[in-house]
Amino acid sequence: MSPDVLEAIKNVVHSFIDEEPKSPLHVGEVMSCWLFLALCVETQVQTEAGINSTTDPELRRALHEAVEMFKSQKEKLTEFLRLEGVPLPPTSESKPISDPNSVPLGVKLTDKELANSLKKKISMAITNCANASAQIIRNDVGMMWAKFLQEHITFLTIFKSKMRKRGWLKAPPPYNPAGSPNTGR
Repeated sequence: MSPDVLEAIKNVVHSFIDEEPKSPLHVGEVMSCWLFLALCVETQVQTEAGINSTTDPELRRALHEAVEMFKSQKEKLTEFLRLEGVPLPPTSESKPISDPNSVPLGVKLTDKELANSLKKKISMAITNCANASAQIIRNDVGMMWAKFLQEHITFLTIFKSKMRKRGWLKAPPPYNPAGSPNTGR
């Protein structure tokens, strides 16, 4: 589909959502939002620490993109929860910028460790978004989850390609059942 068609579909869906009466959030919606906000903030902070630990320009760029994505989602969720009257989770503070060359080797994670850690956190965010989407009653909340899910899937797809290219992607061994052309059994 072309972007114009997708935009038209999005506008039609939004017109239905805008006209829909807003029922109070149910406990599942609140819990999903609250937990995801905590995940966003903690992943943002941990990713900032990763930026402070690597000198690899490509990884630093990807980590910065992830931080911006999580900051944006954090801001949207914070505003949404405040408007709904939901208390916010306690969170860690952003990390100041520091020199990656000053991080002691016993503390410093390798680029492969940083990349795989971010991959796991993004995968966890995708799972959380999908689970939250399955619980929603309100369509405005569903659209928020759909947007977050799309952002994470897009990021992870591009990031995994970079990881594969760099030899950082950890993957289980291939499965070749008996009798398949690759096993010779």
